[in-house]
Amino acid sequence: MGVTARRTLDKLSPMRPRGQRLLNTPLVEAIPAWLARARGNATARRLAQSEWLLRRKSDGRFLAAVDHGDVHSLDASTLRTDTGIGAALDAIASDTGVVVTLDASASSLAALDIPDDYGARHGLQLIAEPAELAFAGRDRYRRPLWLLAPAARAWSRLRAAALADGIVLDAISGYRGHAYQLGIFQRKLARGQTIAQILTVNTPPGYSEHHSGLAIDIGTPGEPPAEESFETTPAFAWLTQHAARFGFTMSYPRDNPHGIVYEPWHWAFSAR
Repeated sequence: MGVTARRTLDKLSPMRPRGQRLLNTPLVEAIPAWLARARGNATARRLAQSEWLLRRKSDGRFLAAVDHGDVHSLDASTLRTDTGIGAALDAIASDTGVVVTLDASASSLAALDIPDDYGARHGLQLIAEPAELAFAGRDRYRRPLWLLAPAARAWSRLRAAALADGIVLDAISGYRGHAYQLGIFQRKLARGQTIAQILTVNTPPGYSEHHSGLAIDIGTPGEPPAEESFETTPAFAWLTQHAARFGFTMSYPRDNPHGIVYEPWHWAFSAR
């Protein structure tokens, strides 16, 4: 498991039983340890004894577990050098995360060679990451699903109403940060796609609705994720008729003004 580092958080706030919040910071996020899928028996034992897991946002690497103010390294090489851990520990101590913004001139966007006027041409604004997100159950792949608290509650009501009508809805993905979106671009570039090709199906880091914690990609069992064929399913027909009652609308219909491909699976919550 690596060495154990200890740091006492003088003002560590009491942990709520079975915590269900993600506390956000620019580089590292703190999630309740009980929600994490352990990688190895030693890590599983440590997480079972801990309150929080510190996870690096860029690649999902587990960095440390926090147990009543003690910090236990899960990756000794990064714990010594990763400056983002301090900010995450401060978030735990203050019981509040940090709103994370991304400037259009950020180095990550410059490295991707995103046109300077991308947002203006597509009618899109840069979207900040929330300071805190709520656990909204698990997605199709058994990963924790994170949304803003009102969206999480609305998603629960939406799924229950659909199920009462014989329709099963599952989440493909919810919140994802700027760093995750950057990784999508980097992986596609590594496979030989051009920026122009990627931009036809993915918005650049900072512009994705998923950053907001309000957007969710919805699927149904037996249907491949994020495919246009979702529109032929009873689940899509049900959403088209009922989703608005729960505050959800489809963000990118055909011929939308943003120039984003038709995404019948992508729905966003708006408080009424």
